[in-house]
Amino acid sequence: MAHEPGQLSVAKREIGLQKLNQFLHSAAVDYPARRNFDFGPGQHKAVSGLSAYIRHRLVSEPEVLARTLTVHEFGRVSKFIEEVFWRTYWKGWLEHNPAVWTRYLKSLEQAHRALDRESGLYEDYLRAVNGESGIGPFDAWIRELRETGYIHNHARMWFASIWIFSLRLPWVLGADFFLRHLLDGDCASNTLSWRWVAGLQTQGKAYLTTVDNLRKFAADRFFSASQVPGLKRLATRAVPLQEAPLPDASPLDLPSGLERREGDGLLLTEEDLGLDVGFEPGAVSVWRPEANGITAFSEAARGFKRDACADALSRSQLKWPNVDVSQSLTSTSSVVDWVQQHALRTVHMAHVPQGFIKPSLTNLASALGDVGCELSVFTRAYDGLCWPHCRRGFFQLRKQIPMLIERMALDKGLLKASSVFNDEEQSLDESGLRGT
Repeated sequence: MAHEPGQLSVAKREIGLQKLNQFLHSAAVDYPARRNFDFGPGQHKAVSGLSAYIRHRLVSEPEVLARTLTVHEFGRVSKFIEEVFWRTYWKGWLEHNPAVWTRYLKSLEQAHRALDRESGLYEDYLRAVNGESGIGPFDAWIRELRETGYIHNHARMWFASIWIFSLRLPWVLGADFFLRHLLDGDCASNTLSWRWVAGLQTQGKAYLTTVDNLRKFAADRFFSASQVPGLKRLATRAVPLQEAPLPDASPLDLPSGLERREGDGLLLTEEDLGLDVGFEPGAVSVWRPEANGITAFSEAARGFKRDACADALSRSQLKWPNVDVSQSLTSTSSVVDWVQQHALRTVHMAHVPQGFIKPSLTNLASALGDVGCELSVFTRAYDGLCWPHCRRGFFQLRKQIPMLIERMALDKGLLKASSVFNDEEQSLDESGLRGT
């Protein structure tokens, strides 16, 4: 799934819901036939436009599923529904295999040291990220990514394959480049997709970009001119990369959280900006710790995260008019000050998956404990329902999709069908925000 980038996307839940509604009434049924075509900047009309919103849970997966199945029968939109579950699968798989994220970070540090040591590698890297590789489509995707925070999902596969097998650059540097620039950059989906292209995720099976495939799915974009530069430089075979065996998958140990009481604090993160928490908090804020590691996000990616968090705080004030809503907190000490200011004994937070924020949780919980406050982490019902099926390949989850949807439909708090949009539209009309 991908958002429409004609210009940088607006990081508001309202916009995400509008995109979903527009997609369901204009492109959802044709999605299987048209979703793989890269028509170029401003022309990505065949995809949903939702990935950046789902990634930060401005719009949740159950909401997308509920609205989709209210408008269309399952059989007509099954491919789109599978794509929703693909994102879920990557998240759940990395929860089962946290060592993969640790290994990625270590490999990224080594790759950056190699850039410092090897002038030839550094020059090749600079040409690639500056859109000067000489391979026409690749350089066009670089420009689009830098300008919009987006490239089409199929283009991401082509890009990664060219990066690894044609330009022969370390895959982790390409994955890092994506994470720094994509508005929907997600540690699980991004890392594991790059591993898949490289032949690491499905061992022995790599993905090769071919001229025929580009001509089939990107003809309007690249082949209307008489010549496309650099196509002769494309690799003709993709030898899968190798790595040491991974540790066995870990059993999930997802937190259930404590019973939520009125007056407790709610601390959001950019990983989950949903306000469906089942209680009225005494205070709300967003925690935005500095990312651990060496990845520095682009201005566009930083801006989307910042604005998404601001939107969540604005919605909090509308949903709970009598609750104190603070500005984003960026350090452990600022969270402690916030807790003490509001005399909070418990702070609730949605489970933070593998990625940049998670390592900071231990220090945060310890610091809050020192002032008599407990950090209570809870798991979203959707994640708790789906992630146990993400231990092996996607097919294991895919064959469970009808059962999972049925389970969600039985839980009216998780899959609320048409009421999802009716309630949201009413609240937007009352707040005066519709149409902004």
